[in-house]
Amino acid sequence: MKVTVIGSGYVGLVVGACLADAGNRVNCVDINPQKVDSLTQGIVPFFEPGLSDVVKRNVDAERLSFTTDTVSACREGEVIFIAVGTPQGDDGSAELRYVHAVADQIGEALSFDDSGAQAEGYKVILTKSTVPIGTSDEVSRRVGLKAKHPFVVCSNPEFLKEGDALNDFLKPDRIILGVPENEAGACAERVVRRLYASFYRKSDRLQVMNVRSSEMTKYAANAMLATKISFMNELSQLAEAVGADIEKVRMGIGSDPRIGYSFLFAGAGYGGSCFPKDVKALRHLSVKEGAPLGILEAVDQANQKQKQVLFKRALKHYGSKEALAGKRFAVWGLSFKPRTDDMREAPSIDLIQALIKAGAKVLAYDPEAMEVAQEIFATEIAQEDLQLCSRHTDCVQNADALFIVTEWRLFHHPDFDSLKTQLNEPVIFDGRNLYDPTHMKQKGFIYYGIGRGDSVQSS
Repeated sequence: MKVTVIGSGYVGLVVGACLADAGNRVNCVDINPQKVDSLTQGIVPFFEPGLSDVVKRNVDAERLSFTTDTVSACREGEVIFIAVGTPQGDDGSAELRYVHAVADQIGEALSFDDSGAQAEGYKVILTKSTVPIGTSDEVSRRVGLKAKHPFVVCSNPEFLKEGDALNDFLKPDRIILGVPENEAGACAERVVRRLYASFYRKSDRLQVMNVRSSEMTKYAANAMLATKISFMNELSQLAEAVGADIEKVRMGIGSDPRIGYSFLFAGAGYGGSCFPKDVKALRHLSVKEGAPLGILEAVDQANQKQKQVLFKRALKHYGSKEALAGKRFAVWGLSFKPRTDDMREAPSIDLIQALIKAGAKVLAYDPEAMEVAQEIFATEIAQEDLQLCSRHTDCVQNADALFIVTEWRLFHHPDFDSLKTQLNEPVIFDGRNLYDPTHMKQKGFIYYGIGRGDSVQSS
């Protein structure tokens, strides 16, 4: 099939590359000419495991192409994905100016019925971006102001985890499709089933519903996962107070199949491009519609508080903010999660800013996010206050303590004997509970986990 993907960011590029890899002819659109040139050469501007290989393979095979010409791409495509950004507005709502602009361009592209025969007689337009409930209706209205070619707008939200996006797309646990309840919607369903058929051959993973239910499903999924994380983070504070071990609690409740183990890890707070933004957007929409979701306010507040937990542990350990001045601290992990270079809303940013504001120096390392970190901190933190190291072992040399913020596999099994000699003091603030407190005590470390006791000190 001929597919057009508008937006060549994280979602759009994964969608386009995977559909091209299934044999479709895919044309991805982006407004940035330099980005289009780079992608045409197979150069991906962000890190996602395996994506560069898929992009290059399909560019070389001439199944995947890139352009800045939205109108021409929309006239050619049988299926058009809208995968542009929906950044957070000042009031917490999702900003839709890019989605609306694309809808207007699609209408312009379809203003002349000269695009040839289309599948089922309709251009099928799929909103892939995470958008507020009712957005697809507005897209349809805007396209319809100029379009003469028959079209149908449907909702097809993405469920891609950063760090495992290819696997999520190629082997989906579900594909959500929201269609209008009319003949055009029935035609769109048939087209989408053909498009995705190779991705769910073993069992039918396509769930069809009305458009607004589909749009709400995406927000509800992310809000539920964020709620689980914040609940465990809140529970970890209680575990500290009563002498319980949150890791034992996690195993205990996770063994209940009604709860499961996913997203039960206590830590330094969640970040990324989805959870913070989507929780705020759904909360804003609920207030606007007169059905406020009070639980989401608590989820957001708990997450903001959790991002301060490592700094507060340091304050407690050293006795005061003044005691932090002049100290050197190592930070392992900058991205908001492993297997990505994404630092949007990352807890590492809050920690580094707080440490430097207190007068400390920071030495930091991340396997993939170093260039992103350089861009983020370049304008707001003096170079002498933050050193981005080329190896994680360089960070700890003569550092007064180590903070672990991201659970990259590289950090799971360090040489503790060497680490102890490199640090000025054997102090670890572990924001991801990577290590066993008893083992750390035996190794002679002062160890602070999350929800695992106030501190575990060596004998």
